[in-house]
Amino acid sequence: MRPSFATWRANGYANAAVPRRADPSSLQELAGRTMGTTWSLKFDNPLMVPLDTVRANAQAALDRVIAQMSTWEPESGISRFNCATGGRHVIEPEFAQVLACALHWAAATGGAIDPTVGPLVALWGFGAHADASVPPAPAALAAAHACVGWQRIAFDPAASSILQPGGVSLDLSGIAKGFAVDHVACALQSLGLTDFLVEVGGELRAAGRRPGGQPWRVQIDGAPGAMAYIALTDTAIATSGDRWSQREHDGKRWSHTIDPRSGEPTSHALAAVTVLHPQCMHADALATAFTVLGPDEGLAFAQRHALAVLFVCREAEKHRVLASDAWPTQAA
Repeated sequence: MRPSFATWRANGYANAAVPRRADPSSLQELAGRTMGTTWSLKFDNPLMVPLDTVRANAQAALDRVIAQMSTWEPESGISRFNCATGGRHVIEPEFAQVLACALHWAAATGGAIDPTVGPLVALWGFGAHADASVPPAPAALAAAHACVGWQRIAFDPAASSILQPGGVSLDLSGIAKGFAVDHVACALQSLGLTDFLVEVGGELRAAGRRPGGQPWRVQIDGAPGAMAYIALTDTAIATSGDRWSQREHDGKRWSHTIDPRSGEPTSHALAAVTVLHPQCMHADALATAFTVLGPDEGLAFAQRHALAVLFVCREAEKHRVLASDAWPTQAA
């Protein structure tokens, strides 16, 4: 999976010391590396679950996501599918769950998010198989675009199988990191932990509350003033934008976010978009889709579907913020 950007930070997260043993009187903190980025965890531990056990379970959950969905790993499930010449392939349950989510939002947004976008991502110089760092020639762009189309893989959810019609290259980097957050959350809950804040590469999911009953409080990168912080309880949050990963050639700059519908990088005034959802997988997928849709089309979609979304738009030398009606009105 491509290196990620940490756009969200829990207060005090980055420099937290890791305790040596379980302590029910204070928050426990763990951290590590995964998917070309970092993961962090804060949790209340009244059961005194050994920290080595918590770390092992969190890391195992992350490793399963990499083994199934990382295009950077040549032996992963997604890489084997991408290299296949044709035929129907049975995929792992977690892989199928993420793909089903991606396809749901692909259909709902008219293809603003598309798990078959891999050839275009590589052609524009991003991802594990980046072709170049220069804008593609029209003929190459047309050929890559012809391989993109979420309907082509004919997903069968009952059998957890997908069709490789030839030339399809899946890329789940716009959603798998969010699923990894959810997967770690499930691993923590299986240990009996109920109050925690888990983060992978800037995407977060909060469960329960801090000791004393206060909600988890996190900072929104790029949001001004009163909107810079938000309180989370049993909610996930994901951010996407165009200022963390870009390419430039001969004075032309383009975003890593590719519009699967046009085959071109996004070029609207949206600097960042943040989504709240009970599941981080959905929040991550929607953040990717809204980055493609842009502020106007995206806000209209968010209003129709009662989604909590915050758009930060570039406007001259300042940023303009748009929030859907479902976005919380109270600052943290």
